[in-house]
Amino acid sequence: MIQIGILGLGTVGTGVVELIEKNQVNISKRIGDHINIKKILVKNINKERSSLVEGKITDKFEDIVEDEDISVIVEVMGGEEPALTYIREALKRGKNVVTANKEIISKYGKELLKISSANNVNLLFEASVGGGIPIIRPMKQCLSANEIVKIMGILNGTTNYILTQMTEKGESFKDALKEAQIEGYAESDPTDDIKGFDAARKTAILSSIGFNTRITPDQIYTEGIENINPVDIEYAREMGGVLKLIATCKKHEDNVEVSVTPVLLKNDHPLASVMGTFNAIMVEGNAVGRVMFYGLGAGKMPTASAVVADIMEAIKNKNGTKVHCTCYNHLNVMDPGLAMSSFYLRLRVLDKPGVLSKISGAFGENQISLSKVFQKNTMNGTAEIVMVTYDVPFKNLQEALSEIKAYKQVVEISSVIRVEGES
Repeated sequence: MIQIGILGLGTVGTGVVELIEKNQVNISKRIGDHINIKKILVKNINKERSSLVEGKITDKFEDIVEDEDISVIVEVMGGEEPALTYIREALKRGKNVVTANKEIISKYGKELLKISSANNVNLLFEASVGGGIPIIRPMKQCLSANEIVKIMGILNGTTNYILTQMTEKGESFKDALKEAQIEGYAESDPTDDIKGFDAARKTAILSSIGFNTRITPDQIYTEGIENINPVDIEYAREMGGVLKLIATCKKHEDNVEVSVTPVLLKNDHPLASVMGTFNAIMVEGNAVGRVMFYGLGAGKMPTASAVVADIMEAIKNKNGTKVHCTCYNHLNVMDPGLAMSSFYLRLRVLDKPGVLSKISGAFGENQISLSKVFQKNTMNGTAEIVMVTYDVPFKNLQEALSEIKAYKQVVEISSVIRVEGES
Protein backbone atom coordinates (compact mmCIF):
# COMPACT_ATOMS: atom_id res chain seq x y z
CA MET A 1 0.00 0.00 0.00
CA ILE A 2 1.30 3.46 -0.96
CA GLN A 3 0.74 6.11 1.69
CA ILE A 4 0.41 9.72 0.52
CA GLY A 5 -0.04 13.07 2.21
CA ILE A 6 -1.93 16.04 0.80
CA LEU A 7 -1.15 19.69 1.54
CA GLY A 8 -4.39 21.64 1.14
CA LEU A 9 -8.05 20.67 0.95
CA GLY A 10 -9.56 23.40 -1.16
CA THR A 11 -11.20 22.89 -4.53
CA VAL A 12 -8.37 20.87 -6.10
CA GLY A 13 -7.46 18.99 -2.93
CA THR A 14 -11.06 17.89 -2.51
CA GLY A 15 -11.11 16.81 -6.14
CA VAL A 16 -8.00 14.68 -5.61
CA VAL A 17 -9.57 12.92 -2.64
CA GLU A 18 -12.82 12.30 -4.53
CA LEU A 19 -11.09 11.06 -7.69
CA ILE A 20 -8.87 8.59 -5.83
CA GLU A 21 -11.95 7.24 -4.06
CA LYS A 22 -14.03 7.09 -7.25
CA ASN A 23 -11.41 5.40 -9.46
CA GLN A 24 -9.48 3.46 -6.83
CA VAL A 25 -10.08 0.03 -8.40
CA ASN A 26 -8.75 1.03 -11.82
CA ILE A 27 -5.94 3.11 -10.32
CA SER A 28 -4.77 0.13 -8.23
CA LYS A 29 -4.77 -2.18 -11.24
CA ARG A 30 -2.80 0.32 -13.33
CA ILE A 31 -0.06 0.91 -10.78
CA GLY A 32 -0.07 -2.52 -9.16
CA ASP A 33 -0.68 -1.13 -5.68
CA HIS A 34 -3.29 0.62 -3.54
CA ILE A 35 -3.13 4.36 -2.75
CA ASN A 36 -4.10 5.42 0.74
CA ILE A 37 -4.41 9.06 1.75
CA LYS A 38 -2.92 8.97 5.23
CA LYS A 39 -2.87 12.64 6.22
CA ILE A 40 -4.19 15.95 4.87
CA LEU A 41 -2.86 19.34 5.95
CA VAL A 42 -5.48 22.09 6.47
CA LYS A 43 -5.58 25.53 8.08
CA ASN A 44 -8.77 25.02 10.08
CA ILE A 45 -8.83 21.62 11.72
CA ASN A 46 -12.33 22.18 13.16
CA LYS A 47 -14.13 22.80 9.86
CA GLU A 48 -16.85 20.30 9.00
CA ARG A 49 -15.68 18.02 6.19
CA SER A 50 -16.61 14.98 4.11
CA SER A 51 -16.53 11.53 5.68
CA LEU A 52 -13.88 10.63 3.07
CA VAL A 53 -11.26 12.54 5.09
CA GLU A 54 -12.34 11.50 8.55
CA GLY A 55 -9.36 10.78 10.79
CA LYS A 56 -6.87 12.12 8.23
CA ILE A 57 -6.87 15.86 9.02
CA THR A 58 -3.93 17.69 10.60
CA ASP A 59 -2.83 21.30 10.87
CA LYS A 60 0.85 20.41 11.33
CA PHE A 61 3.11 19.93 8.31
CA GLU A 62 5.47 17.89 10.48
CA ASP A 63 2.82 15.19 10.83
CA ILE A 64 3.17 14.57 7.11
CA VAL A 65 6.80 15.25 6.26
CA GLU A 66 8.13 13.32 9.26
CA ASP A 67 5.93 10.29 8.65
CA GLU A 68 8.25 7.63 7.23
CA ASP A 69 5.33 5.70 5.73
CA ILE A 70 4.35 8.61 3.47
CA SER A 71 6.31 8.44 0.21
CA VAL A 72 4.37 10.95 -1.92
CA ILE A 73 3.36 14.46 -0.86
CA VAL A 74 0.81 16.33 -2.95
CA GLU A 75 0.90 20.14 -2.76
CA VAL A 76 -2.39 21.77 -3.78
CA MET A 77 -2.35 24.75 -1.41
CA GLY A 78 -1.56 27.40 -4.02
CA GLY A 79 0.44 30.57 -3.50
CA GLU A 80 4.17 30.86 -2.93
CA GLU A 81 4.49 30.45 0.83
CA PRO A 82 4.39 28.29 2.83
CA ALA A 83 4.01 25.92 -0.14
CA LEU A 84 7.55 26.55 -1.43
CA THR A 85 9.10 25.85 1.97
CA TYR A 86 7.05 22.68 2.31
CA ILE A 87 8.03 21.40 -1.15
CA ARG A 88 11.73 22.06 -0.51
CA GLU A 89 11.60 20.26 2.82
CA ALA A 90 9.69 17.30 1.41
CA LEU A 91 12.18 16.81 -1.42
CA LYS A 92 15.16 17.09 0.92
CA ARG A 93 13.63 14.37 3.11
CA GLY A 94 13.37 12.04 0.13
CA LYS A 95 9.65 12.39 -0.51
CA ASN A 96 8.23 12.39 -4.04
CA VAL A 97 6.31 15.61 -4.66
CA VAL A 98 3.37 16.31 -6.94
CA THR A 99 2.24 19.92 -7.30
CA ALA A 100 -0.23 22.00 -9.29
CA ASN A 101 1.51 25.22 -8.29
CA LYS A 102 2.34 27.25 -11.43
CA GLU A 103 3.66 30.18 -9.40
CA ILE A 104 6.28 28.05 -7.68
CA ILE A 105 7.26 25.98 -10.73
CA SER A 106 7.57 29.04 -12.97
CA LYS A 107 9.85 30.82 -10.48
CA TYR A 108 11.69 28.02 -8.70
CA GLY A 109 11.34 24.97 -10.95
CA LYS A 110 15.03 24.69 -11.80
CA GLU A 111 16.09 24.84 -8.14
CA LEU A 112 13.46 22.32 -7.04
CA LEU A 113 14.29 19.87 -9.81
CA LYS A 114 17.93 20.06 -8.76
CA ILE A 115 16.91 19.19 -5.18
CA SER A 116 14.70 16.32 -6.37
CA SER A 117 17.53 14.95 -8.52
CA ALA A 118 20.01 15.16 -5.65
CA ASN A 119 17.62 13.14 -3.48
CA ASN A 120 16.59 10.70 -6.22
CA VAL A 121 12.88 11.50 -5.99
CA ASN A 122 10.21 12.73 -8.39
CA LEU A 123 8.96 16.30 -8.72
CA LEU A 124 5.95 16.23 -11.06
CA PHE A 125 3.82 19.22 -12.05
CA GLU A 126 1.53 18.30 -14.95
CA ALA A 127 -1.39 20.23 -13.42
CA SER A 128 0.58 23.49 -13.28
CA VAL A 129 -0.30 24.23 -16.93
CA GLY A 130 -3.59 23.55 -18.65
CA GLY A 131 -5.45 21.87 -15.78
CA GLY A 132 -6.49 18.48 -17.09
CA ILE A 133 -4.84 18.93 -20.50
CA PRO A 134 -1.77 16.67 -20.87
CA ILE A 135 1.06 18.97 -21.99
CA ILE A 136 4.10 18.81 -19.64
CA ARG A 137 4.73 15.09 -20.04
CA PRO A 138 4.04 15.06 -23.80
CA MET A 139 6.56 17.88 -24.28
CA LYS A 140 9.16 16.21 -22.06
CA GLN A 141 8.66 12.73 -23.51
CA CYS A 142 6.53 12.30 -26.64
CA LEU A 143 7.93 15.39 -28.40
CA SER A 144 11.46 15.19 -27.00
CA ALA A 145 12.95 14.11 -30.34
CA ASN A 146 11.87 17.43 -31.86
CA GLU A 147 13.35 20.87 -31.77
CA ILE A 148 10.38 22.94 -30.65
CA VAL A 149 10.19 26.09 -32.74
CA LYS A 150 6.88 27.62 -31.64
CA ILE A 151 4.28 27.38 -28.89
CA MET A 152 1.01 29.31 -28.93
CA GLY A 153 -1.80 28.89 -26.47
CA ILE A 154 -4.91 30.06 -24.69
CA LEU A 155 -3.80 29.37 -21.14
CA ASN A 156 -6.39 31.08 -18.97
CA GLY A 157 -10.02 30.00 -18.88
CA THR A 158 -11.24 33.12 -17.08
CA THR A 159 -10.06 35.53 -19.76
CA ASN A 160 -11.23 33.22 -22.53
CA TYR A 161 -14.69 33.08 -20.95
CA ILE A 162 -14.83 36.87 -20.66
CA LEU A 163 -13.77 37.39 -24.29
CA THR A 164 -16.24 34.74 -25.42
CA GLN A 165 -19.10 36.54 -23.64
CA MET A 166 -18.02 39.84 -25.19
CA THR A 167 -17.86 38.20 -28.63
CA GLU A 168 -21.05 36.16 -28.57
CA LYS A 169 -23.29 38.43 -26.47
CA GLY A 170 -21.78 41.86 -27.08
CA GLU A 171 -21.22 42.38 -23.35
CA SER A 172 -18.86 44.99 -21.97
CA PHE A 173 -15.68 43.83 -20.27
CA LYS A 174 -17.09 44.89 -16.88
CA ASP A 175 -20.33 42.93 -17.35
CA ALA A 176 -18.55 39.85 -18.69
CA LEU A 177 -16.17 39.86 -15.73
CA LYS A 178 -19.06 40.16 -13.28
CA GLU A 179 -20.78 37.20 -14.94
CA ALA A 180 -17.55 35.17 -14.76
CA GLN A 181 -17.39 35.87 -11.02
CA ILE A 182 -21.03 34.87 -10.51
CA GLU A 183 -20.43 31.61 -12.41
CA GLY A 184 -17.32 30.88 -10.35
CA TYR A 185 -14.91 31.24 -13.26
CA ALA A 186 -13.22 34.37 -11.84
CA GLU A 187 -11.93 35.14 -8.36
CA SER A 188 -13.24 38.06 -6.32
CA ASP A 189 -9.84 39.61 -7.07
CA PRO A 190 -9.32 38.67 -10.74
CA THR A 191 -6.09 40.65 -11.20
CA ASP A 192 -3.81 37.69 -11.97
CA ASP A 193 -6.17 36.49 -14.67
CA ILE A 194 -7.30 39.66 -16.44
CA LYS A 195 -3.84 41.27 -16.44
CA GLY A 196 -2.23 38.16 -17.91
CA PHE A 197 -0.03 37.23 -14.91
CA ASP A 198 -1.50 33.73 -14.57
CA ALA A 199 -0.95 33.01 -18.26
CA ALA A 200 2.60 34.41 -18.04
CA ARG A 201 3.52 31.90 -15.31
CA LYS A 202 2.26 29.04 -17.45
CA THR A 203 4.06 30.49 -20.47
CA ALA A 204 7.31 30.54 -18.50
CA ILE A 205 6.94 26.83 -17.72
CA LEU A 206 6.06 25.83 -21.29
CA SER A 207 8.79 27.93 -22.92
CA SER A 208 11.42 26.70 -20.46
CA ILE A 209 10.57 23.10 -21.33
CA GLY A 210 10.08 23.72 -25.04
CA PHE A 211 13.29 25.66 -25.59
CA ASN A 212 15.41 23.97 -22.90
CA THR A 213 16.35 27.30 -21.41
CA ARG A 214 15.41 28.96 -18.13
CA ILE A 215 12.62 31.55 -18.59
CA THR A 216 10.84 33.21 -15.67
CA PRO A 217 7.55 35.17 -15.61
CA ASP A 218 9.30 38.53 -15.16
CA GLN A 219 11.00 38.04 -18.56
CA ILE A 220 7.71 37.70 -20.42
CA TYR A 221 6.16 40.77 -22.05
CA THR A 222 2.63 40.76 -20.63
CA GLU A 223 -0.58 42.63 -21.43
CA GLY A 224 -4.05 41.81 -20.12
CA ILE A 225 -7.55 42.14 -21.53
CA GLU A 226 -8.93 44.88 -19.27
CA ASN A 227 -8.73 47.48 -22.05
CA ILE A 228 -10.47 45.39 -24.72
CA ASN A 229 -13.57 47.23 -25.95
CA PRO A 230 -16.63 45.59 -27.58
CA VAL A 231 -16.06 47.81 -30.62
CA ASP A 232 -12.65 46.18 -31.14
CA ILE A 233 -14.31 42.77 -31.06
CA GLU A 234 -16.85 43.95 -33.63
CA TYR A 235 -14.16 45.37 -35.94
CA ALA A 236 -12.20 42.12 -35.59
CA ARG A 237 -15.32 40.25 -36.66
CA GLU A 238 -15.69 42.50 -39.71
CA MET A 239 -12.12 41.63 -40.66
CA GLY A 240 -12.79 37.90 -40.30
CA GLY A 241 -11.17 37.47 -36.92
CA VAL A 242 -11.61 37.14 -33.18
CA LEU A 243 -9.74 38.52 -30.14
CA LYS A 244 -8.03 36.11 -27.73
CA LEU A 245 -5.44 36.38 -24.95
CA ILE A 246 -2.56 34.43 -26.47
CA ALA A 247 0.70 33.12 -25.08
CA THR A 248 3.32 33.23 -27.85
CA CYS A 249 6.71 31.54 -27.67
CA LYS A 250 9.00 31.51 -30.70
CA LYS A 251 12.50 30.14 -31.12
CA HIS A 252 14.89 32.29 -33.14
CA GLU A 253 18.51 31.45 -33.90
CA ASP A 254 20.08 32.52 -30.62
CA ASN A 255 17.17 33.86 -28.61
CA VAL A 256 13.52 33.26 -27.78
CA GLU A 257 10.50 35.51 -28.08
CA VAL A 258 7.91 35.18 -25.30
CA SER A 259 4.78 37.21 -24.67
CA VAL A 260 1.23 37.13 -23.35
CA THR A 261 -1.00 39.66 -25.13
CA PRO A 262 -4.39 40.09 -26.73
CA VAL A 263 -4.16 38.96 -30.35
CA LEU A 264 -6.49 39.30 -33.31
CA LEU A 265 -6.62 35.80 -34.78
CA LYS A 266 -8.03 35.05 -38.22
CA ASN A 267 -11.07 32.76 -38.02
CA ASP A 268 -9.18 29.90 -39.70
CA HIS A 269 -6.47 29.89 -37.03
CA PRO A 270 -6.58 26.68 -34.91
CA LEU A 271 -6.98 28.69 -31.67
CA ALA A 272 -9.74 30.98 -32.95
CA SER A 273 -12.57 28.53 -32.23
CA VAL A 274 -11.55 27.83 -28.62
CA MET A 275 -14.42 29.28 -26.58
CA GLY A 276 -15.62 29.59 -23.00
CA THR A 277 -13.41 28.26 -20.23
CA PHE A 278 -11.53 25.89 -22.53
CA ASN A 279 -7.78 26.12 -23.02
CA ALA A 280 -5.72 25.03 -26.02
CA ILE A 281 -2.00 24.77 -26.69
CA MET A 282 -0.46 24.45 -30.13
CA VAL A 283 3.11 23.15 -30.30
CA GLU A 284 5.19 23.13 -33.45
CA GLY A 285 8.20 20.84 -33.77
CA ASN A 286 10.69 20.57 -36.60
CA ALA A 287 9.79 16.90 -37.14
CA VAL A 288 6.17 16.48 -36.03
CA GLY A 289 4.86 19.79 -37.37
CA ARG A 290 1.88 21.24 -35.49
CA VAL A 291 0.14 19.35 -32.69
CA MET A 292 -2.78 20.64 -30.65
CA PHE A 293 -3.79 20.02 -27.04
CA TYR A 294 -7.32 21.07 -26.06
CA GLY A 295 -9.55 20.76 -23.00
CA LEU A 296 -10.66 22.26 -19.70
CA GLY A 297 -7.74 24.24 -18.35
CA ALA A 298 -8.92 24.53 -14.75
CA GLY A 299 -11.57 23.33 -12.35
CA LYS A 300 -11.88 20.79 -9.58
CA MET A 301 -11.93 17.49 -11.44
CA PRO A 302 -9.90 18.36 -14.58
CA THR A 303 -7.03 19.56 -12.38
CA ALA A 304 -7.45 16.60 -10.04
CA SER A 305 -7.15 14.35 -13.09
CA ALA A 306 -3.65 15.66 -13.80
CA VAL A 307 -2.62 15.58 -10.12
CA VAL A 308 -3.70 11.98 -9.59
CA ALA A 309 -2.02 10.92 -12.83
CA ASP A 310 1.21 12.43 -11.49
CA ILE A 311 0.77 10.55 -8.22
CA MET A 312 0.44 7.34 -10.21
CA GLU A 313 3.51 8.24 -12.29
CA ALA A 314 5.58 8.92 -9.17
CA ILE A 315 4.59 5.53 -7.73
CA LYS A 316 5.30 3.62 -10.96
CA ASN A 317 8.60 5.44 -11.40
CA LYS A 318 9.87 5.19 -7.83
CA ASN A 319 12.77 2.95 -8.90
CA GLY A 320 13.30 4.46 -12.35
CA THR A 321 14.91 7.52 -13.86
CA LYS A 322 13.46 10.69 -12.38
CA VAL A 323 12.34 13.80 -14.23
CA HIS A 324 15.21 16.27 -14.26
CA CYS A 325 15.71 19.86 -15.36
CA THR A 326 16.34 20.12 -19.10
CA CYS A 327 17.32 23.80 -19.17
CA TYR A 328 20.73 23.07 -20.66
CA ASN A 329 20.55 25.92 -23.19
CA HIS A 330 21.31 29.51 -22.25
CA LEU A 331 19.29 31.44 -24.78
CA ASN A 332 18.52 35.11 -24.38
CA VAL A 333 14.96 36.37 -24.13
CA MET A 334 14.37 38.79 -26.99
CA ASP A 335 13.78 42.45 -26.26
CA PRO A 336 9.99 42.85 -26.80
CA GLY A 337 10.70 45.87 -28.98
CA LEU A 338 12.43 43.67 -31.57
CA ALA A 339 9.54 41.22 -31.90
CA MET A 340 7.89 41.37 -35.33
CA SER A 341 4.12 41.46 -35.66
CA SER A 342 1.24 43.02 -37.52
CA PHE A 343 -0.90 45.35 -35.43
CA TYR A 344 -4.53 46.47 -35.32
CA LEU A 345 -4.85 50.13 -34.32
CA ARG A 346 -7.93 52.18 -33.45
CA LEU A 347 -7.59 55.96 -33.15
CA ARG A 348 -10.02 58.84 -32.67
CA VAL A 349 -8.96 61.99 -34.51
CA LEU A 350 -10.40 65.35 -35.47
CA ASP A 351 -12.54 65.00 -38.57
CA LYS A 352 -10.49 67.40 -40.69
CA PRO A 353 -8.61 67.17 -44.00
CA GLY A 354 -4.94 66.14 -43.83
CA VAL A 355 -5.10 64.28 -40.51
CA LEU A 356 -4.79 60.82 -42.03
CA SER A 357 -1.94 62.00 -44.25
CA LYS A 358 -0.04 63.30 -41.22
CA ILE A 359 -0.52 60.04 -39.32
CA SER A 360 0.57 58.03 -42.35
CA GLY A 361 3.68 60.19 -42.57
CA ALA A 362 4.69 59.25 -39.01
CA PHE A 363 4.29 55.58 -39.85
CA GLY A 364 6.35 55.98 -43.02
CA GLU A 365 9.18 57.69 -41.13
CA ASN A 366 9.33 54.63 -38.84
CA GLN A 367 9.29 52.09 -41.70
CA ILE A 368 5.71 51.00 -41.03
CA SER A 369 3.50 49.95 -43.95
CA LEU A 370 -0.27 49.77 -43.67
CA SER A 371 -2.28 46.90 -45.14
CA LYS A 372 -5.75 48.24 -44.21
CA VAL A 373 -7.19 51.66 -43.35
CA PHE A 374 -10.86 52.28 -42.54
CA GLN A 375 -12.69 55.38 -41.38
CA LYS A 376 -15.48 54.24 -39.09
CA ASN A 377 -17.81 56.25 -36.84
CA THR A 378 -17.95 60.04 -36.96
CA MET A 379 -19.11 61.79 -33.80
CA ASN A 380 -18.94 65.36 -32.43
CA GLY A 381 -16.40 66.49 -35.01
CA THR A 382 -14.18 63.43 -34.57
CA ALA A 383 -13.66 60.34 -36.68
CA GLU A 384 -12.64 56.82 -35.72
CA ILE A 385 -9.84 55.37 -37.83
CA VAL A 386 -8.95 51.67 -37.87
CA MET A 387 -5.62 50.56 -39.33
CA VAL A 388 -3.80 47.26 -39.70
CA THR A 389 -0.05 47.27 -40.28
CA TYR A 390 2.16 44.77 -42.04
CA ASP A 391 4.78 43.06 -39.86
CA VAL A 392 6.87 45.63 -38.02
CA PRO A 393 9.24 45.63 -35.02
CA PHE A 394 7.21 46.59 -31.95
CA LYS A 395 9.66 49.38 -31.08
CA ASN A 396 9.07 51.05 -34.44
CA LEU A 397 5.33 51.07 -33.76
CA GLN A 398 5.87 52.45 -30.25
CA GLU A 399 8.02 55.27 -31.62
CA ALA A 400 5.48 56.15 -34.29
CA LEU A 401 2.59 56.12 -31.83
CA SER A 402 4.56 58.30 -29.42
CA GLU A 403 4.85 60.91 -32.19
CA ILE A 404 1.21 60.54 -33.24
CA LYS A 405 -0.04 60.86 -29.68
CA ALA A 406 1.51 64.34 -29.50
CA TYR A 407 -0.42 65.58 -32.54
CA LYS A 408 -3.17 67.97 -31.50
CA GLN A 409 -5.41 66.47 -34.20
CA VAL A 410 -5.27 63.06 -32.43
CA VAL A 411 -7.83 62.81 -29.64
CA GLU A 412 -7.00 59.28 -28.50
CA ILE A 413 -5.07 56.15 -29.41
CA SER A 414 -7.80 53.76 -28.30
CA SER A 415 -6.41 50.30 -29.05
CA VAL A 416 -3.18 48.61 -30.09
CA ILE A 417 -3.58 44.86 -30.60
CA ARG A 418 -1.30 42.32 -32.26
CA VAL A 419 -2.51 40.46 -35.33
CA GLU A 420 -1.52 36.88 -36.10
CA GLY A 421 -1.16 35.92 -39.73
CA GLU A 422 -1.73 39.29 -41.43
CA SER A 423 1.44 39.12 -43.46
